[in-house]
Amino acid sequence: MEQPVLEIQEQPANTGVDNPAARSGSTSPTNSSVSPQACSSCGSAPAANGATAAPTSWVYALGRIEARFPSISVEKEFAQATGREKTAGLTDRQALYAVLSKPEIRYLVRQLCWVLTVEGLETYILVPRDSADLSLLVEALRPNPQPWDLDIVIGSLGPIAPPQRCNGLMVPIVVFDQIYSFDRETLIKSIHKPEKISAKEFSPAAEELFDRIMQMTDNAGAMDENRALNYLAVRYQAIYAKAAEEFALNSSLTGVHVHGSPLSGTRRILDVIFSYTNRNTDVVDKFFVRVDVTDEFPFLVTKLSPYYDRGI
Repeated sequence: MEQPVLEIQEQPANTGVDNPAARSGSTSPTNSSVSPQACSSCGSAPAANGATAAPTSWVYALGRIEARFPSISVEKEFAQATGREKTAGLTDRQALYAVLSKPEIRYLVRQLCWVLTVEGLETYILVPRDSADLSLLVEALRPNPQPWDLDIVIGSLGPIAPPQRCNGLMVPIVVFDQIYSFDRETLIKSIHKPEKISAKEFSPAAEELFDRIMQMTDNAGAMDENRALNYLAVRYQAIYAKAAEEFALNSSLTGVHVHGSPLSGTRRILDVIFSYTNRNTDVVDKFFVRVDVTDEFPFLVTKLSPYYDRGI
């Protein structure tokens, strides 16, 4: 399966940062359940009659992809296809993967209902923008799934699915352009460890930060704030190195907040702020990174730097 590559983008991109636009907001860790969301959009294209067309809402979601049978006829057809294959000794999941991986079974892959669940909640029905990307859905099934398997889905938010599309399931459709499938252990191992931090200290720090981001409330990956956090969680390893450094200095991670950047203008730039509180002195140190979430693929604008609250 395709693996996401954590990147260190230490140089700001040339994106016209003097006049970007951002939605303001903040988010903090809670135990609330996740619910599908539609975000404010990123710019509107004119319709053919001169009116303003509905804006595009982008999705950058982390969850688990599952295959569902939309009808009894598709389920029976799959059973017949399975009966023609050699599946003795395989688990149900291994048999499912083995059958759907066959090129001649591609017609059934198109018929299945592909669902992204976030924290166990059915959140989106996935549809590829290009039929060639059906293989990404099959690879996401994994013949031997593990509890910390995750899938990143990047695409655009569509309407609520009609009940007949997925056996009565009515959640938003996401037309995806890319899917990355990975597990948390692989992600953590791909992060470059700071020289002054031991591997014994670094891995738990990185895992805790990743888990905190994953537990952010209502993170269906459709709001700009959530898209920025999800992007950083899987593509920017400097936040993990900083977490390990602060834990070594006897500080606790006490907050992750997202605000609109003061540089916002025509593009949407968000400041993601990480707060660390010293366990002995209660002194709070803050660090932030700027992310551009204007378009479908978020990207880093400025590297992780100290953050100072602005006085009134």
